[in-house]
Amino acid sequence: MAADINKQELLPHLFRTEYRKIASVLYKHFGFEYPEIAEDIASDTFLTASEVWSLKGLPDNPVAWLYTVARNKAKDHLRRDKLFAQKIRGNLQAAYEGSEEMVIDLSDEHIRDSQLQLMFAICQPILPPEAQIGLALRILCGFGINEIADAFLSNKESINKRLFRAKEKLREENVKIEFPPPSQIGTRVQPVLTTLYLLFNEGYYSSSKDTTLRKDLCLEALRLAVLLTENKSTNLPDTNALIALMCFHASRFEARTDEHGEMIRYDEQDTSLWNAELIARGNDYLNRASHGDQLGKYHLEAGIAYWHTINTDTPQKWENILHLYNGLLQIAYSPIAALNRTYALFKARGNQEAIAEAEKLQLGDNHLYHVLLGHLYTGVNQDEAIKHLQIALKQAKTTTEKNRIRKDLQKLEQF
Repeated sequence: MAADINKQELLPHLFRTEYRKIASVLYKHFGFEYPEIAEDIASDTFLTASEVWSLKGLPDNPVAWLYTVARNKAKDHLRRDKLFAQKIRGNLQAAYEGSEEMVIDLSDEHIRDSQLQLMFAICQPILPPEAQIGLALRILCGFGINEIADAFLSNKESINKRLFRAKEKLREENVKIEFPPPSQIGTRVQPVLTTLYLLFNEGYYSSSKDTTLRKDLCLEALRLAVLLTENKSTNLPDTNALIALMCFHASRFEARTDEHGEMIRYDEQDTSLWNAELIARGNDYLNRASHGDQLGKYHLEAGIAYWHTINTDTPQKWENILHLYNGLLQIAYSPIAALNRTYALFKARGNQEAIAEAEKLQLGDNHLYHVLLGHLYTGVNQDEAIKHLQIALKQAKTTTEKNRIRKDLQKLEQF
């Protein structure tokens, strides 16, 4: 029984950790010209493992067994279809080197390089952001189609179509799975960082009630970002700043929602649930990001996130956050950042100044704008506070958001 339990737990774990490695190396070999081959072989490897292991038990080294089977399946595919082999022989990104045997290198170094090169191939402006994230989840993270559909609050059919169109576009544009030239690394790495940033946000700010999935999205974004630091050419200040930002945000993950999945506001969080190890890692990466003369969006957002891990509530803390938001809005303005700056202004200087700044934003179609104004008017003008929260309730889209706003309204209407 113990062996069966181990087997049942092991194979899903290995699928999560090893599928992406096998698929990345196979993609490197076959390119986007034949993406279905890489995914079919990787998937079939685990199907074979499920069948064989259920009959014969676990091998001594399950990972090595999977790699051997994947190599053999790739070679068998070419042997079975000689015409296919001849057709793509000149296009394969891995050379035969005069041998009929196809070399499938599943060494740690080659796996890492293949994953990094795939990141650059996937994260390109020719694809919409949601397609980049979807491909990253499927190929680089090993997520199933149903999981990706849940992450996007979509359905399996829509995700399959999205990924198919994305692969077709990469094939049509003859996108190569390779590192950019050294002279282009600085500019080409930015779309990669943007995709990882959006992937992390998809988990951190997701409306999905699946807490495990949301954590997995964040951790996968963090893992891929750390992978960039393992190559000298992509171990850049911006990369380290993004990792610091992710660590600081992830450190408060457990404190952000209650047992019903409803959001807990920052000033109501149980700080004992903050993860001290992730905060320390964030500090380390933020220090690494300080080398050089760059001060970009990720540096400023990481600085803001850092101050949110300081368990004090002083005007000085919020003045520092306010200063960083001022810098962020100058280089990367967004309505949400402007709203968040207004909250920092309130904490640093009080309701009246924050109300005046908030109303200048004129974001009447955004329910978070009305939530903020409801909060700012509380204790100043209760009727205005109630009015804004009622508008927010009408505009909110998810049940958890509506429930939170109703609770705020109930508190106000009691007075």
